[in-house]
Amino acid sequence: MNELTQNKLESYAHRILNDYDVKNHSALFKNKNIKFSISDAYKIQSILTDLRINRGEKVIGYKIGSISKQTQKKYGFSHPAWGRLWESELHSNGIKLNKENYSNPAMEAEFGIKLKRNLNPENISLEYILDSIETIHPIIEIHNLIFYGKKPHGAEHISNNAINAGIVCGAGIRKPKVNEITDLKLIYDKKIIDEWTNKIWPLDLMSKIEWFVKEQVKLNNIIKKNDLILTGAYGPPIPINDVNLIEVYSSLFGNVSVNFK
Repeated sequence: MNELTQNKLESYAHRILNDYDVKNHSALFKNKNIKFSISDAYKIQSILTDLRINRGEKVIGYKIGSISKQTQKKYGFSHPAWGRLWESELHSNGIKLNKENYSNPAMEAEFGIKLKRNLNPENISLEYILDSIETIHPIIEIHNLIFYGKKPHGAEHISNNAINAGIVCGAGIRKPKVNEITDLKLIYDKKIIDEWTNKIWPLDLMSKIEWFVKEQVKLNNIIKKNDLILTGAYGPPIPINDVNLIEVYSSLFGNVSVNFK
């Protein structure tokens, strides 16, 4: 597949951001003739990032997604995906949000780590990253789960900031002891929709973090003190449809909730 010209990359980035602003998410891809590589999709995401920063928005961290081989195959990826987190889309525990601001809103239960220092790009290892953690948070990740382009949707997924539409962040706790066990539940209107048990800290929760940080080093992106990094969900985003109350619960890391109206 031929690489896009810089003018085309910028044109698509402006269009995607405009569609996002007017809540017409991913509308660019209704044109079935639009297709580009995963590499170009990340370039578009980078241009979008600059556009949002230039208008006063602030990046507060990153998300890792598509951590399973099954999900990667679904989207045509050869590795996990990643996107940015924005201060304007960081929500506090218990917030009320309007469904009309999203396209097929779908949730994932996750954990997020907040860093206590800038990460030294010359010293990246799992042990170093673990030692750099300030707190760990239960997270509800919000997605616009909508695709218009041709399958496998990988480029559409990445250029739309890995379909992230915000997060709801619970209170942080200090790092647990190594090999402590936890669970994670995604709960819709008091009904458990998805559940994972016997997850080991940090082995199961941090399996892709070293890969992600090394990817950022290649791109000269400095991971900074107070950045929040979502470590990746175990299951796919699940549409909420008519559900109002979404909760995430972990016996080790606490809980977080959001109400949609």
